[in-house]
Amino acid sequence: MPKCVPTPTPEIDHAALRTKYLFERDKRIRPEGQQQYLVAEGEFEEYYESDPYTPVVPRPPISESIDVAVLGGGFSGLLAAARVKQSGVSSLRVIEQAGDFGGAWYWNRYPGIQCDVDSTCYLPLLEEVGYIPKQKYAMGDEVFEYCQRIGKHFDLYDNAVFSTLIRSLEWDQEIRRWRIGTNRGDEILARFVIMCQGPFNRPKLPGIPGITDFQGHTFHSARWDYEYTGGDINGGLDRLAGKRIAVIGTGASGVQIIPHIARTAEHLYVFQRTPSYIDERGDVPTDPEWVKTLKPGWQKEIQRNFHTAAFEAFGPGQPDLVCDGWTEVSRNLAAHLDATDGWAALADPETFMELRELQDYRAMQRLRDRIDEIVDDPATAEALKPYYRFLCKRPCMSDQYLPTFNRSNVTLVDVSGTKGVERITAKGIVADGVEHEVDCIVFASGFEITTDLDRRLGIQPYTGRDGLSLYQHWADGYRTLHGTMSHGFPNQFYTGYIQGGVTASTTAMFEQQADHIAYIIKETLARGATSVEPTAEAQEQWCTTVRESAVDNTNFQRECTPGYYNNEGEQQIRSHLGDPYWPGFYVLEDLLQAWRDSGEMAGLVLEGTPDA
Repeated sequence: MPKCVPTPTPEIDHAALRTKYLFERDKRIRPEGQQQYLVAEGEFEEYYESDPYTPVVPRPPISESIDVAVLGGGFSGLLAAARVKQSGVSSLRVIEQAGDFGGAWYWNRYPGIQCDVDSTCYLPLLEEVGYIPKQKYAMGDEVFEYCQRIGKHFDLYDNAVFSTLIRSLEWDQEIRRWRIGTNRGDEILARFVIMCQGPFNRPKLPGIPGITDFQGHTFHSARWDYEYTGGDINGGLDRLAGKRIAVIGTGASGVQIIPHIARTAEHLYVFQRTPSYIDERGDVPTDPEWVKTLKPGWQKEIQRNFHTAAFEAFGPGQPDLVCDGWTEVSRNLAAHLDATDGWAALADPETFMELRELQDYRAMQRLRDRIDEIVDDPATAEALKPYYRFLCKRPCMSDQYLPTFNRSNVTLVDVSGTKGVERITAKGIVADGVEHEVDCIVFASGFEITTDLDRRLGIQPYTGRDGLSLYQHWADGYRTLHGTMSHGFPNQFYTGYIQGGVTASTTAMFEQQADHIAYIIKETLARGATSVEPTAEAQEQWCTTVRESAVDNTNFQRECTPGYYNNEGEQQIRSHLGDPYWPGFYVLEDLLQAWRDSGEMAGLVLEGTPDA
């Protein structure tokens, strides 16, 4: 692997750019915040509950009692089920809405779908499963196939129930079981429930006036309609010939979709409220000679290096093993500290943050300058320029997106000045008083990530002991022990961004949580208990620990352009990272390992004896 070198970046006027950032943010803030989006239910339920890829096969309702129910079959569910099964539990089910494993990679099969993160950092369990990704950034079909590979490797298919949506979750104290209701009429009793519905599982729609008036065709990017477009994830959308298409949304999905539509459609209108940063992808096949050099533990080493670049900073002489747009700021900062003999700055958090911010601004100016080099029309190029800091929105990498706007059949409709599209009519979309007639609207409008929990999960009722609603219990913020259990909800476990460690390798976080959850379940069963939950005191102590260790990044979030990363700029910031344990992902790893090694199950109450 060639040595990774710093990226040349231009000089900037820091103060002027910061003023520009705030101006661009303010003109996009909408008072309704997250409420500007529609929940995919009722008249919009087809955007969520339909499955264009797997026909739903009728089956009789399931009536059974099991030890463990894993709700969700994406990476978090696969990891949880694998670890629980490895711990010796055989009575388990993975219950999944989709027709197969894969989660977001099952649903998102739009043309051009590709991982935006280095595959060796993102795909979990590579060493354990014995798999090497084909290229630096895996295509969507490879990721989906890898999810299936994990399912087969750990024999999870026999334990899976697909095409099944959870409708209700209720703890029954008398029998110490969770009653699980589904859209298939199932009555499943589970001793333990592991919640693995990831953040990208429920599409949301823009609340544009007249959205139901359109007489043409519509679909969400996460439910791609190849019957209408033709082609596959590699493109070739031949059925769009002669059609006028609109795409609403220019985030990660829109950036990958738009070039493929443009190649075939008669005309493409791209409605953009906020542009994304677009870095070069520069994808390359995996080097077989590099693979030969790998030693046991290689993936953990790369993941930790990636985490360091994204959330911390490289140390003197520490190499950048990922070497892409995600790690540029840290890579350039390290080079600056080398050149100025300034490594002592790391000891002063304020000085360190000032230096990192400067490298951030310079790297983002490089990306804006890149737009001028690629896009021919100056007005279009200017509209495509993002003005916010790195990680205010999800970074994107594409070698095809920006050149698409040089095509004569592509029109960029910038709606930043009106904070979005004005309305949808029977024939098309109105922006700045101009109606653009189209045959089809593709909503690349994202997912319920930082909206209210009941919107995200859609489970009603969802109650623990004495009818306590989880939505009420967490109304003022998460309340857990270690981010995985909550008082009043016995035998239930959570995964994702709640109150745990945060790392750039999201699947590493899922694996950390799966290891911890599997240990607690195994020990609870081995000790002859029927229920386990945190004490109220342990829960509150963890909440205090999280709060006291918190890094105050609210100013950073408030100064970001509106998006799901900062709850659409609402006054009450709700981070997509949850309530993180800021001392660090690997600090938490050591803490949890020490907790398990003690064998004391500190902070948990185990009750009851095994029933028949």
